[in-house]
Amino acid sequence: MIRPQDLLCPKPEGLYCAPGDFYIDPVQPVARAVITHGHSDHARSGHGAVLATHETLDIMGERYGLGFAEAMQAAAYGEAVARDEVEVVLVPAGHVLGSAQAVVRWKGLTMVVSGDYKRRRDPTCRPFEPVPCDVFISEATFGLPVFRHPDDRGEIARLLRSVAQFPERSHIVGAYALGKAQRVIRLLREAGWDKTIYVHGALERLNALYQKHGVDLGPLEPATTKAKQDFAGCIIVAPPSALQDRWSRRFPDPVGAFASGWMQVRARARQRGVELPLVISDHADWDELTTTIDEIRPGELWITHGREEALARWAELHGIPARALALVGYEEEDDD
Repeated sequence: MIRPQDLLCPKPEGLYCAPGDFYIDPVQPVARAVITHGHSDHARSGHGAVLATHETLDIMGERYGLGFAEAMQAAAYGEAVARDEVEVVLVPAGHVLGSAQAVVRWKGLTMVVSGDYKRRRDPTCRPFEPVPCDVFISEATFGLPVFRHPDDRGEIARLLRSVAQFPERSHIVGAYALGKAQRVIRLLREAGWDKTIYVHGALERLNALYQKHGVDLGPLEPATTKAKQDFAGCIIVAPPSALQDRWSRRFPDPVGAFASGWMQVRARARQRGVELPLVISDHADWDELTTTIDEIRPGELWITHGREEALARWAELHGIPARALALVGYEEEDDD
């Protein structure tokens, strides 16, 4: 009898597929890797061969340089790729541009490694696609019932109300450089903000890459092109670290905002000195996690990282055997 652990099993380097001799999102350099998305805790340099979507390969090249791996293979969503006796198919995960779930099939067994994912609409990437499977491997970053994220359009409306209320002040939105920054910018455009948005230099190259892949971010300019007083009433998007950096002093009485799922935790917002917390997450919240598992109804649930215990308990109560893999190396910081 074929067991799931015969196809995929946790090792110190990451989740290993023995029949195909490759790892999925390894945390150390390996000979063959399948990468689900471009965040640095999942996509590292130094591998021998990398299989990923074209967008993820572009992101890795932008972040690490063109020689980030010895060989690269781009796979379109839905395209089957053979790795020895194993078939790998990448399908959208809804996390960031180019993000994918790795569907791994071998001898009639199907396992889905979801990577990081969310279920709500994101105008900068393809939406998550559920795949029937024997084993679903899920994150649990926000795997507690307390985490129920509000509508992101409502959070953007709060930001725009603050801009209107304090026209003499600037607003700096802290947002992770890959995915969150571009999503915030695009949501602002959809909410009707057609003015120039000013961006920190650390975002410029990834913004350009998103626009190259067809994500219209509208008029952007470096946040260095005006005198201090001229930034009154403006929106600036920057990495979260810039909120408490000397860099922020170039703007008039800035309102510090931070776009993150963790902004639902008031203590975290206070700790970071955030005046305007925006609960905008690129990960599934509790309802999205449980709805996804209930929709797929896998034979087993494996949980890679996050709040494993609560999600495993929920699955067991709903008749789905679950186990926590306790993989190390996946962060819970600003890409949330």
